[in-house]
Amino acid sequence: MIKIYVSQSCASCRKVKKWFEENKIPYEAKDIFSGTLDEKDIMEILAKSENGTDDIISTRSKIVSENNIDFDDMKISELVSFIKKNPSVLKRPIIVDDHRLQTGYNEEEISTFIPRARLLADSICNPENCPSYGRCLKSLDELGKVKKVD
Repeated sequence: MIKIYVSQSCASCRKVKKWFEENKIPYEAKDIFSGTLDEKDIMEILAKSENGTDDIISTRSKIVSENNIDFDDMKISELVSFIKKNPSVLKRPIIVDDHRLQTGYNEEEISTFIPRARLLADSICNPENCPSYGRCLKSLDELGKVKKVD
């Protein structure tokens, strides 16, 4: 299942969630400020970022810019602890699937982020010709194939 890390006040986060809902793509939203962002979430985000902290940390964040924080000098455990205590340093939204992540809202990038099998299935199975639409496409396996969910 796709996870989207968001904050309530983020306009881009609301746009991403709306895009997923309009395209009938299931997701789990996690508010980074609600206290549910844990070490496992942060490690998953870090593991899937191709460019390390550059992909996920906002250098324009007040705490980063005022304190001249150098994330390259931190141990992983220190970085995880820092993010957990200061979730505002994260770029938003962060969209995570089984293998990778994407930050921000860009419809074209999101469309390519979604597995091709899902898009193909949606072109075949749509509300006009499929009575099970919305139920049969609720989860994707690791290969991006559509899997029926009861």
